[in-house]
Amino acid sequence: IARGTPGFSGADLKNLINEAALGGARNNKTELNLADFEWARDKVMMGTERKSMVMSEKEKRNTAYHEAGHALVSALLPKSDPIHKVTIVPRGRALGMTAYLPENDNHSYDFEYLSNRITIAMGGRAAEEIIFDEVTTGASNDIQQATDTIRNMICRWGMSKSFGPIVFGSDNQMNVLGRDIGKDREYSEKTATEIDEEMRKTIKFHDEKAKKLLRDNIEVLHKIVEVLMKEETIDGSYIIKLLKKDQSNVVPVGG
Repeated sequence: IARGTPGFSGADLKNLINEAALGGARNNKTELNLADFEWARDKVMMGTERKSMVMSEKEKRNTAYHEAGHALVSALLPKSDPIHKVTIVPRGRALGMTAYLPENDNHSYDFEYLSNRITIAMGGRAAEEIIFDEVTTGASNDIQQATDTIRNMICRWGMSKSFGPIVFGSDNQMNVLGRDIGKDREYSEKTATEIDEEMRKTIKFHDEKAKKLLRDNIEVLHKIVEVLMKEETIDGSYIIKLLKKDQSNVVPVGG
């Protein structure tokens, strides 16, 4: 349980145990086992299941490819958090979810890890575009996360080769792409335009990288979706096993 809850405070763990106890009581259990804590962890980390929500077959398949895209890209990239599980059971406001379990409490991240996070975030949208030749609003949160990470890498963390170790703007400013509102900018209009262009170029690079990984491993993507449509939830270990069976299709990542 401790390994599966990095970053949890004492209060978070108490809440998890209470949820496990409530779930066990609803099932008329007299004692709890690991499955109860797994269920409680998923509820705390991913939200309450909405099994009563009816999804059309098309929407369910679209969600399956979206989540499979995230999961497969993550499994193919080094320096990414291990996949816990993939589900197309609606939880909270999400129609589906790919959950990760970091192995340690991390307080700082390097360039490769952050770059992989951007590629993984674009994996869902990339899968939709490859399979259906269209995209849905389901990728809005992914795009937001990717955009925020890129902006911080350029403007706050000095991780852009084009700009180097310079901070653009301050924490109390609101940014839209490379532009600041609510306060006078601390850099020129020309620099703001260059930041915008760097962000567009970076997001396009990671989008294309995600698409290439998925196209090169398309059979594994189809297999994940096939199982998701039947089971609705699969463990991350299953995706790793699928890749090991299909080693000839796995493309080395780099460059």
